[in-house]
Amino acid sequence: MQGEASRLADRESRDSFAAKLRESGNDAWEIGNELFTITYVFDHNPRIPRALTDPGRPTEDKVALLNNLLGKQALPLTMEILTDLVSRSWSRARDIDNAIEDFAVDAMMYQADDEKKTLEVSIQLAQLQSALLNLPVVRADLSDDQGPLNVRYELLHSLIDGADFDRITVRLAEHCTRNPRNRRYLESVQWLINKFSRHMGESMVTVTTATPLSDEQVDKLVRIYSKKTGHPVHIHSVVDPTVMGGMRVQVGDEVTDNTVVAQLENLKRKVKAGVGE
Repeated sequence: MQGEASRLADRESRDSFAAKLRESGNDAWEIGNELFTITYVFDHNPRIPRALTDPGRPTEDKVALLNNLLGKQALPLTMEILTDLVSRSWSRARDIDNAIEDFAVDAMMYQADDEKKTLEVSIQLAQLQSALLNLPVVRADLSDDQGPLNVRYELLHSLIDGADFDRITVRLAEHCTRNPRNRRYLESVQWLINKFSRHMGESMVTVTTATPLSDEQVDKLVRIYSKKTGHPVHIHSVVDPTVMGGMRVQVGDEVTDNTVVAQLENLKRKVKAGVGE
């Protein structure tokens, strides 16, 4: 969790560059890729963010260090963003890495906006999340940053290559396994879904049922969860015959599981607890 100074620096910097990123067109894709790469480099070289956030070091020295590290390899707007970040105060050195990652996701969202694919990418992230729910070993392997990166990439692409995902979805999914940043894979995907939902001004509601939802059921869920969340929602319907009736609803990190399987598990736990007594 970021300290107050870091939260303020992150938010103010991103707000100040929102218009530029929005208007950057196809450059947003390259900026996002550059910032993801820089996040990875900083995470794995902690001396760099420490030097760039040292309160006793003049901003000019920090900017000079940035130029020495990146030279002319990065786009001008990427360098503008980084220069602004190092000029701010940070509670902890690693918080600047979080801000750079936030900027990278922002750039990808603005690229999706430019291509009119924002909702599509959000839905695809939810599809990826749903596909992994019953694959705990795969999730663990995707989160294992001690294993070879090429193995994780191959595993990820074995899951998504047949899904015809957009390049933005693929890049975000790759980032989650390339640089887990002490998060589990599904946690990272949910974090991305939440960011896209806030960006669009609506929530993604993932509903898992044994059979497809009817139009009437979807409309009812939209009404219920729009009222509950206080803003528009999009229903992402997942069909999973193993749930054996009922439905599992996820809104952000909140899960309501009323499936038969969940009820049976609850019953088993209650019986076991009763036996224990």
